[in-house]
Amino acid sequence: MVFDYDLFVIGGGSGGVRAARIAAGEHGARVGLAEEDRMGGTCVIRGCVPKKLMVFASGYRAQMDDARVYGWDVAEKGFDWSTFRPRLDAELDRLEAAYRRGLENAGVTVHDARAVLEDAHTVRLSTGETFRARHILIATGGRPFLPPIAEEAGAMTSNDVFKLDALPKSILVVGGGFIACEFACILNGLGVEVTQYYRGAQILRGFDDEARGHVAELIREGGVNLHVGTDVLEMKPVDGGTWVKSTDGREKVYEKVLFATGRVPNTEGLGLEELGVELGRRGEIVVDEWSQTAVPSVYAVGDVTDRVNLTPVAIREGHAFADTVFGSKPTKAEHDLVASAVFTQPELGSVGMTEEEARDERPIEVYSTSFRPMQTLFAGRPDRVMMKLIVCAETRKVLGCHIVAPQAGEMIQLAAVAIRMGATKEDFDRTVAVHPTMAEELVTMRKPVRTA
Repeated sequence: MVFDYDLFVIGGGSGGVRAARIAAGEHGARVGLAEEDRMGGTCVIRGCVPKKLMVFASGYRAQMDDARVYGWDVAEKGFDWSTFRPRLDAELDRLEAAYRRGLENAGVTVHDARAVLEDAHTVRLSTGETFRARHILIATGGRPFLPPIAEEAGAMTSNDVFKLDALPKSILVVGGGFIACEFACILNGLGVEVTQYYRGAQILRGFDDEARGHVAELIREGGVNLHVGTDVLEMKPVDGGTWVKSTDGREKVYEKVLFATGRVPNTEGLGLEELGVELGRRGEIVVDEWSQTAVPSVYAVGDVTDRVNLTPVAIREGHAFADTVFGSKPTKAEHDLVASAVFTQPELGSVGMTEEEARDERPIEVYSTSFRPMQTLFAGRPDRVMMKLIVCAETRKVLGCHIVAPQAGEMIQLAAVAIRMGATKEDFDRTVAVHPTMAEELVTMRKPVRTA
C-alpha cells in the first residue's frame, strides 16, 4: 500500500503540533497536518496565552493602589481596552507565525483546511484533496459548551472575550470552574461590575476544599459578587443587555452574560464512529495508555480524549506518541501528579492529592497555615495567603500541596518537582527557608493542624 504520509495530524493545537514536529523533525517521518482555524489551538489563540496576558493587565489596578502606599506618585486614568486589544491581537499573530515556522522547519506540510476520516488510512480535506497515511493522529481539542437557554439568548463563551470591541459595564459569569473563576477575576480587575453564579455548593470542584473555600472568600472580598447554589432560570435579550432570572428569584439586566459551564471534545463530523473509533459519553475519543484507539492506525491526544485537559499534558501525550510510533522509544505520558494553577486573584496552585482524597485512602497529617503576606500587609490590604501540605502518616511522603497566593502558579511548579521525586515531610523540614518570602512557609510548618 502506497502512503502519501507516514503521519497525518488533524488539529494544529499544542498536542498535534508537538507530535508532528517530533515525528518529522527528530524521527524523519513524512508528516502532514490540517488545521481548519488558526494554528496554535485553544491555548495559544483563545485560552492560556491571551487569558494570562489579561490576568497581567487586570492586576495593575491593585498594584497601582499599593504603589501609592509605597511612596510612588501614580496617576490612574483607568483601563483602556482599545489600547490593550490590538497589542493582544499582535502577540497572538506572532505566536501563530512561530508555530507555523516550527512546523515548516521540521519539514511538516501544513494544510489550512478541515480534515475528516474516510477510512483507517485516508483523510479528506475541505479543499477536496484526499491523502493516505500510515498513521492518523486526532488532536482536535475541545470547545466551550453553551446550553440552549444561553445560546438562544446570545450569551458569550470564553472564546468571545478576546474579541470584544469594548469591555461591558456589567457582566454575569455563569459557572464555577477555573475558566469561570479566572474570567470573573480578570474582568473585575479591569473595572467591570462582575456577578458570578455557580449552581454547586462551592466553586472549583475537584480542588482541595479548604483551598477552594479560601479562594471564594478572597474573590468576594476583591469585588466579585459571587453566589453559589445559584443558577440561571430564565434569560432573554432586552434593551441594554440580557435580562436574567436566577433560581433564587433574583432578576437583573446585565450588559453581557458569559457562560463557562464546561467544554466538550471536538469529535462531531470527523467520521470516527463510522470507522469504529469508540467515543465516550461526552463524545471523547477512547484511547489506551499509548493514545491508540480501537482502530490500530488511528491515535488521539489532548483534550479530545478528555483525560487531563491541560496544555502541558497534551504536549507530553503528543511527544510520547511520536517517540513510540516513529522513534522506537515506547513512551507513556504520565497523568498522575500533574500540577495545575488557577489564575484567579490570588492564584491557586495545586499538585497531588487533596485532603479529601487522601484521608479516604490512608492515615494522613495535614499541615496548613494562613497569613497576610508582607507586600500587601504593608499596603493595608486584607489579602491572606494559604499554604497546605498533605502528608502520609505512615511513609511520611508529601502526597499533596495546595497554595493560595500571588504567584502560586510559580511556586507550585517547584513543589511539584519535590513531590514527584517522593519528598517526605522531613525533607521539607530539612530545607532551609528563603527569607523573607511567602514560599518559606512550605518548609517551616512543624506541627500538623489535624490528622485523619
